[in-house]
Amino acid sequence: MSFDFNFTADQLSQCVPAKNAISDLFQAVSDVLPNYEITSVERVAGFLSQCGHESRDFTSLQENLNYSAARLNQVFPKLFPTVESAQLYDRSPEKIGNKIYSNRLGNGDEASGDGYKYRGRGAIQLTGFVNYKAFADAIGKTVDDTVAYCETLEGAVESACWFWKTHGLNALADAKDVLGMTKRINGGILGLDDRTARFQRAITALGS
Repeated sequence: MSFDFNFTADQLSQCVPAKNAISDLFQAVSDVLPNYEITSVERVAGFLSQCGHESRDFTSLQENLNYSAARLNQVFPKLFPTVESAQLYDRSPEKIGNKIYSNRLGNGDEASGDGYKYRGRGAIQLTGFVNYKAFADAIGKTVDDTVAYCETLEGAVESACWFWKTHGLNALADAKDVLGMTKRINGGILGLDDRTARFQRAITALGS
């Protein structure tokens, strides 16, 4: 399967302007997107605009867990009800990941190390053991191999494609439903204005 239009690296650079190594991204996108039926102008525009927002133009592909104690108290008040209670986790990404993702998403307890191991990776961040396992099963890899794969650019793109297809986002892209795509990915409407602007820019770039 291939794209339904003449897709070029120059068009991609217009869709994700902050990404410098555009040739590497173009190779990954060209190799992977058609396997998930993301081949039309609308579908590619939807994918690039949503992933571009989520990953800062494919420049941030792993979850940043480097929180200060004060920020932990602000973002996770149930887990860290006071700044003092967060001091042991201050600027300690591994400890933070093991704490905030323990006993959920198929992860073990805080001591298991699952929270950090299965932290968010990819252009639409894959998080938690159950999601890594589902993606691993879909691509025929072990979970450990899938974790490593998601740390590559191709894996970051493919994990996002897998999420995209399994959550029915192609149909929403066909309808140019940016609000629907945003809700399906974000669970709300965070960043809707930026996602909308990105989508319109991508439609223009890819249609040229």
